[in-house]
Amino acid sequence: EGRFWSPGLCMFVFILLILLGVSTLVTPEEQTCVPGFKQSTFILKVTSKHLRQQVSLGKVNFEDCTDRTRFSFSSSDGRVRAQADGALTVKRPITLHEGHLDFLIHIWDSRGRKHTLPVRLLHQERQRDEDNAEAGMEAQVPVVYFHKSGEGLKRRKRDMVIPPLSVAENYRGPYPHKISQIRSNQDKLWRIHYSISGPGADQPPVNLFTMDQVSGTLFVTQQLDREKQANYTLKAHAVAEGSGTAEDPMDIIVNVIDQNDNKPGFVKDTFLGKVPEASPTNFEVIQVEATDLDEPNSDNSDIRYKILSQEPKLPSDNLFAINEVTGAIRVNAGGLDREKYPEYTLEVQAADMKGIGLTGVAKVILTVTDSNDNAPAFTQASYETSVAENKADSQILRMQVTDWDEPHSAAWNAKFTIVSGDPGGFFSVKTGTNKQEGILSTAKGLDFEKNSKHTLLIAVENEVPFAVALPTATATVVVTVQDVNEAPIFDPPEKQVSKGEDLPVGTDVVQYTASDPDTARKQKVMYRILNDPAGWLNVDKETGVIKVKTPMDRESLFVKDNKYTALIGAYDDDEVPATGTGTLMVLLEDVNDNAPVIEERAFRVCRNKPAPQLLSVTDKDGPGNGAPFSVSLQDPSRSNWTARMNDSKTGIILQLTKALESGQYTVVLRVADNRGRDQDNTVQATVCECTGEDNQCQERVAAGTNLFFINIIRGGILLLLTLVMLILLFARWMK
Repeated sequence: EGRFWSPGLCMFVFILLILLGVSTLVTPEEQTCVPGFKQSTFILKVTSKHLRQQVSLGKVNFEDCTDRTRFSFSSSDGRVRAQADGALTVKRPITLHEGHLDFLIHIWDSRGRKHTLPVRLLHQERQRDEDNAEAGMEAQVPVVYFHKSGEGLKRRKRDMVIPPLSVAENYRGPYPHKISQIRSNQDKLWRIHYSISGPGADQPPVNLFTMDQVSGTLFVTQQLDREKQANYTLKAHAVAEGSGTAEDPMDIIVNVIDQNDNKPGFVKDTFLGKVPEASPTNFEVIQVEATDLDEPNSDNSDIRYKILSQEPKLPSDNLFAINEVTGAIRVNAGGLDREKYPEYTLEVQAADMKGIGLTGVAKVILTVTDSNDNAPAFTQASYETSVAENKADSQILRMQVTDWDEPHSAAWNAKFTIVSGDPGGFFSVKTGTNKQEGILSTAKGLDFEKNSKHTLLIAVENEVPFAVALPTATATVVVTVQDVNEAPIFDPPEKQVSKGEDLPVGTDVVQYTASDPDTARKQKVMYRILNDPAGWLNVDKETGVIKVKTPMDRESLFVKDNKYTALIGAYDDDEVPATGTGTLMVLLEDVNDNAPVIEERAFRVCRNKPAPQLLSVTDKDGPGNGAPFSVSLQDPSRSNWTARMNDSKTGIILQLTKALESGQYTVVLRVADNRGRDQDNTVQATVCECTGEDNQCQERVAAGTNLFFINIIRGGILLLLTLVMLILLFARWMK
């Protein structure tokens, strides 16, 4: 024994014990246990694509940092059962049609935080897995093979995509953490170098993912945050040493699985609302809102609301309730009294995981507002006022009211209505700017002769209904209508008569009278012409009979569309006469008082092979006294010309029948309308030395005339120059 416990050995044991003691003391302080799964992803290999019920798949391991060994696991796939010890079994038969099945295992730790583990159920033949000596299943990272690229190293272009990989955010490590392995089918023939590229590899964030170039193992080097980036797309490459690319690049998609690492946050720290003191039960007051940065439409962001406290707790501590899903706060019980408790403060909580997860709080301050529990009242029970008849939009009365509710609130502001006494809608009432008076006005003119007094009943209420049963105040208003001198009224205001335009002077056209609405005044109505554009009419001052003053003419410029319009006035004999107007329209019937007229008064024609001339005929009379027209030549024109009407009987075709000498000729044609009224029309014909339609003789004559005058001017100039020369010679000779 003495040899065994040598001094050196004792010293070694002593130092070892000290180190173990220090380690024991340091570990609890410096190492913090973090709850979580022991893997970031879980691969379960099976040798069959068809899995029967009750088949055991494997077991997941979870560290809760407590003494618990059994947990409440749940599976996102209803065909897989997760037992309390982490064992996974087939609940209903599963067929791996695509060779794999991805699902999630969820658990809530002792702190109420949710954790999620991505699981892949992977079918793999026994003979292909060289490293798997067991015939069952094994949990490890997925091995992904490049698709075959053809014979040798020949490359084929195609899009290589594998099923996405899943990595839980905030995985506790250690890092770097292996998440997959990439293999090439050429690794038995060539030495392969593996690499990855893309955002997260050789692009920012650089080196978040790395790959072992020899084994093809894919690592994540640090914790991922789904709220910063939910997925990454990497490009995997396989290169044969010394021979170039062995495989086409392959896309690798890494999905970051959300963990419940964000607590709900209210959009405001403090919400402000108002609640009327007489609010009924279930009256919605305000709605609060909280948001969660975790994955939308997942349990991690599924928020529930509740009220934690109410201050003051009077008259009861449950005056308000909240909809746990929408956050709408409503009145839960009666008893609100603004005079006693003008304000309430609520502490509201938002919790994710449908109310059992992480929480956030906010404050809600509710101000109790006044309710309409006092009715407005008129300062007078009755009023009397007057207004002149025919005055519309005229203010006639202001009525004051009082109200004991909170000033300038909707429960204090007055609103007026006419309850009775105005079936014709002659009056209107509105609220004044101070909200405590009613302004009565005429909506349209009143008629003294029809009703000289109106008795109105006017009620006053508030802008909001009464919160309790209250009587409505009313006031009686008597409006006296003052008589004014009104103008006589023509009936109808516009009168139309039909008369022949040849109505003799002094003949009656029509009697157009007006009546005086002032029946109580017994006034006399008289008449006068206010506007007679052509001066054709006059009116009898006493009777209103209108007669022809001067002959009328339908073809006059004062007649539009056969109508002649005059304005007639009627006035009474009051000290200040009032005048009314009526419009008389005389529809003038056409009389055949105009003979047809040829429009063209002159024309040119060639003496050789003359072209026929078309002359237009018009008649000022109406259609019944105009076309069709007829024409005849008068002596001596008959010997040289022929004339006939065209097919429409509105134009004359005049033809020269002899080769007359060039010069001016007068042609007389007698034209008659369809009623036989005719007159002779004279036209001037210029016969030119030309042929056919080339009747430019006038220009030629003008040109010859111009040459004649030019020659005269030239001769005059020469004569003048000669005289000047003679005078100069004579003057020189005299010297």
